[in-house]
Formats: sequence, C-alpha cells, structure tokens
Amino acid sequence: MIYKKEIITIYPEDYERVTQFFHKYELPLHLGHGARLIGRYKTEESNEVTCLWEYDSHEEFHNIQEKMKQSDLYRKAMKEREDIEQLFLEVKVEMLEKTGDYHFPKYIVSVSAFVTNDAGEVLLVKNEHREDTYEMPGGRVEYGESLITAVKREVIEETGVEVEIDGVTGVYHNISRDIVCIVFKGHHKSGVPRPLPGETKEAFFKDVQSIDLTKWVTRDQFRVRIFDAMQKEAGPVESYHVRPYGIVDRLPK
Repeated sequence: MIYKKEIITIYPEDYERVTQFFHKYELPLHLGHGARLIGRYKTEESNEVTCLWEYDSHEEFHNIQEKMKQSDLYRKAMKEREDIEQLFLEVKVEMLEKTGDYHFPKYIVSVSAFVTNDAGEVLLVKNEHREDTYEMPGGRVEYGESLITAVKREVIEETGVEVEIDGVTGVYHNISRDIVCIVFKGHHKSGVPRPLPGETKEAFFKDVQSIDLTKWVTRDQFRVRIFDAMQKEAGPVESYHVRPYGIVDRLPK
C-alpha cells in the first residue's frame, strides 16, 4: 500500500468554503476513480487541513491521477479554484509507504492451568500483583503462540514446574476488561514448585478438598474455575495454521 498525504494551508475563515469544495469536487473525484480516503483532519485553529488517501501501488496512483484529470468534474473543479481567489495558501503533497501491519487485539487471550500431582493436590500460586488471593498459575498468550505452548510456558514461569496438558475445562470471558481466559487441566511432569521473582510470591501443591477454598481463593472468578475443573473432564483443543491447514497442537492427540 502507498499513501498520498495532502496538507493544505488556508485562512481559518475559509475553512467552511474549503470543506464545501472538498465534498463537491475532491471527494467524488478521488472515490469515483478508485482512491480510498483514510481520513481528513484539521488543526484546532482551522488553518491547515490534511487528507490521507490510500492506493494499492504507485502504478494505481498514477492511473487514478490521469483518469481524474480527464474527467469533466476535474475541469469544473479547476475552473472554480480559479474563480476563488487564494482558496489554498499552500498545498504540500507527500507520498508515503506502509512499513507493516500493526493491529492491537480487541480481546486479550489468557490461559490458566488446573495442575495436579500424583497425590491429587492442585498447584496454586500467589501472584506478586494479587496478594489478596491464591489462584491457578497462568497468564497472557503471546503473539503467534499456540494455546498449549502458552499455558505450559506460564506454569514454568510462575512455578518452575513442567506439566503435561490434557485438555480444556472451561472458557471465561471478562466483559468489563475484554479478557478471555481458557482453563486447561494438566498433570505434574517434573520440577518442585517454587516462587519466581517478578511473577509469584508463593507456589505449592495443596489438597483443595481439605481446605475452605473461599478463604484461600478469595476472588470469585478464580474460585469458580477451580470448581469447574475439579468436576469436568478435559475437552479437546487445537491450534492450527491455514492455507494450507496444518496442526500446531492438538489435545487429545
């Protein structure tokens, strides 16, 4: 993609006249011949107007410019500009090229793990930034990372424990903060739980059947995930690429 950035300097009192000219001539000329308007902007003082137009290529830009100049509407626009004295004080045009695609996700995707050891105890942590509650280890999925890779990484980073993941037990959507959390069920593979500086203050296996979980896991949204995982079988999960379709991770295999 390439972009034409057009900066027009005007007298503030002429802003409305310039805007009328834009809607009458420039906008239909550009759109009618295939250009795409990204946006039109003005300064607070209304003494400068900037338009940003998008084109697929330099070739398309030049073709559109030639077609515009051959149209009756263009000739009418040039005639009206001659009749309006000093409509534009200065016109500056710059051609820009796109450096990449930058998209911020609409939702944050996070993962959490209900991990048990051979004794049936559950892995719990106390995060450094949430000292009021214990919870299951987990965190945000990184860009380009599969869900299974993400949950294994988060458990290691927060507890030092390696786990095998069996499947999904629930999906939880925090509408207020646009966060989706996917909870996995897994079992201990290796390592002794320990807190990791910068991540957790405590990390250990605990028999959650023998404690009052409401006093340990004080946040409702974390507690319900543990209850659900205790009662549910792990369901399938798959991460894949398309064009062509190719599996990255799948459970059960």
